[in-house]
Amino acid sequence: MTASTVYWIDGARTASLPLPDRGLDFGDGLFETFLLAHDRILYRERHFQRMRSGLLRPGFPDCTDIAERCLNTVLEEALELGISCAALRMTVTRGAGPRGYKPPMDCEPRLIVALTPTAKAWDAFPDPVSLGVASIRLASQSQLAGIKHLNRLEQVMAAQECARDDSDDLLMLDQDGHVISVISGNVFAVVKEGIITPKIEACGVLGTRRQALIENWAPALGLQVEQRSITPAELEQAHEIFITNSIIGLRSISRFGRGRWRSYPVCEALHAIYCRENL
Repeated sequence: MTASTVYWIDGARTASLPLPDRGLDFGDGLFETFLLAHDRILYRERHFQRMRSGLLRPGFPDCTDIAERCLNTVLEEALELGISCAALRMTVTRGAGPRGYKPPMDCEPRLIVALTPTAKAWDAFPDPVSLGVASIRLASQSQLAGIKHLNRLEQVMAAQECARDDSDDLLMLDQDGHVISVISGNVFAVVKEGIITPKIEACGVLGTRRQALIENWAPALGLQVEQRSITPAELEQAHEIFITNSIIGLRSISRFGRGRWRSYPVCEALHAIYCRENL
């Protein structure tokens, strides 16, 4: 099995990006990160629902049918390569265009897929991690909130800071100092009233696992999730903190600020539901 990343553009294997491309020039595009496990894509429809919604914001044509066919091609070739568990990123750019910000009237979206095999089993409960706070704050832009657009410099700068920090991950706050996410995941806290998670209204991403947890996993435990403003101080007092994203699933936090946690019953129970749902 290959251990390096494999690339496709518009369903064809490649090692280079055609130029010009507005995704490279202006970040004019979106992306989804799928998890390939058990020879299939987990939560495939949730990802395409978010992509379909996201394409409407910058005025892209709906190319999800083409993206579905491209994904099928990639999945078939990945299995032929012996890759059965991998992180699969699909980037949709507006493709080529003339110089300048103004997009072409009739664009032809370009689909770029990067497939990277993963070594760790998708259903293993990840080791808990420590959490700090990023110094850069997320900009407010309600027209881009929720979708996975290509403009990720805030996360790049936070990841660079995290590499110098003594924490494993960093909280991302909004301009008012409220919790929004971690660098590449959503945040949840277990409090006396149940589970809380930040509202995603002016910034942040509506994660596929976040939505599954709110709609399916938490109700299966008899728990409701409240979406509201959360301060870092509230997280320090929580019974548990955990994060979600499409690759790790769920991961507990062992340390944040003055808070220390050694048991994670709610996160472990949710993780068990996540695994059962995908067997």
